[in-house]
Amino acid sequence: MTNDEVLEIFRRTGALLEGHFILRSGLRSRQFFQCARALEHLPDVEQLGAALAGKIRHLKPATILSPAMGGLVIGQEVARQLGCRFVFVEKEDGKLVLRRGFKFSTDEPVVIVEDVVTKGGRVRETMDIADSHGVRTLGVAMIIDRSNGEVDLRVPTFSLLPIRVEAFEPDQLPDDLAAIPAVKPGSN
Repeated sequence: MTNDEVLEIFRRTGALLEGHFILRSGLRSRQFFQCARALEHLPDVEQLGAALAGKIRHLKPATILSPAMGGLVIGQEVARQLGCRFVFVEKEDGKLVLRRGFKFSTDEPVVIVEDVVTKGGRVRETMDIADSHGVRTLGVAMIIDRSNGEVDLRVPTFSLLPIRVEAFEPDQLPDDLAAIPAVKPGSN
């Protein structure tokens, strides 16, 4: 799947937004990838999941691990495509935790799958949970890598669309962004 094909799905589904956005990282941006919109239709989910699964198949994970909410749909589809187990972490009291009776075996090989990564905070938090359970994280896969490959996650990373999207500290906004209200369309 090419970068243009991925962008076409985001444009066609209205998932590539333009304006003034507050990212989960706290940074501000003119563009926002609302993956939930790109993943509304199962043929798109299947296409994106197959492409992402193709990038990590050689790692041979036993389990796909995703942070909720963003990684749920794509993580489950990647697991389905690879024929392996799917587990997720979710927020409890403002931080990610492993719940619902999910268990790992010692040294279980996992790949973490997320929708969008900017600074990698949620992925790192998920990796810390995996580490605390003795899991072996083989890599991280994502649909959109907003860092264009610059975020260091300590393991191999794979993305369908590595892209550099301008992001600004809230106190260092360019005039055009400062002039319009900021919105936070993603998850908290």
